[in-house]
Amino acid sequence: MDETMEQTRQRAQQILERLKAQYPDAKYYLNFSNPLELLVAAILSAQARDEAVNAVTAELFQKYKTAEDYATAPLERLENDLRKINFYRNKARAIQAACRALVERHGGRVPDTMEALTKLPGVGRKTANAILANAFDKVEGIVVDTHVARLSRRLGLTAHDDPEGIERDLMALLPKSEWKRLPWLMKAHGRAVCTPRAPKCPRCVLNDLCSKVGVQR
Repeated sequence: MDETMEQTRQRAQQILERLKAQYPDAKYYLNFSNPLELLVAAILSAQARDEAVNAVTAELFQKYKTAEDYATAPLERLENDLRKINFYRNKARAIQAACRALVERHGGRVPDTMEALTKLPGVGRKTANAILANAFDKVEGIVVDTHVARLSRRLGLTAHDDPEGIERDLMALLPKSEWKRLPWLMKAHGRAVCTPRAPKCPRCVLNDLCSKVGVQR
C-alpha cells in the first residue's frame, strides 16, 4: 500500500478510533498499586502471560513492601516466590539488582525520569515507558510489546523490526495524547483478533485499513 506520510497518519488515526470503539474498556494489564509494584511486575512480565504475573504478584506484594525487602531477601526465597513465572531465577536476580540500585541511588523510591529508570539494572525503554505512563502519568513514548510490534508491522504503520524503530514511527503518526492508551488497545486486539498465527481478518474491524504485511492471503 503506497501512501504518503500524511495518508498513513490519517489511516493510523482511523485505526485508533476503531480500536477505541471496539475496546472501550481496555486498560493497563498488570496489577499494581504503586511504582515499585509496577517495576517488579514489569520485570516479571517479559515472556510471561499477564494472568500468570498477576497471580504471582497478588501474593508477592503482600510479602515484599519496599525496595529494601527485595534487596535484602535471600535469593533462594525470592526465587521460590516467583517459581510459577517463566525464567524465575533470572527475574529474581533482576528484581534484586534493580531494588538494590533503588536503595543505593534513590532512597528506595522508583525514579520518575526516563534517564534514571533506564540506568537501573534490567530496565530498558519499554519497561521505563510503562512505569512512567502508568505509575506516574508521564508519557514520554509508547510501550512496544509483542502485540504492538506485530500489529504495527501488519497494519503497515512501520517497516521496522526493532522496538525503538517501531516506537519512533508510531510517535510520528499519532498525537502524544494517544500514546499511553495505544498499547492497551493493540494488546486487546492482538489477543482477540490479530493473533500471531491465523489472524481472524474477515471479522476484523480494521480489515479495510490493514496492509496485511506478512499475512498469508
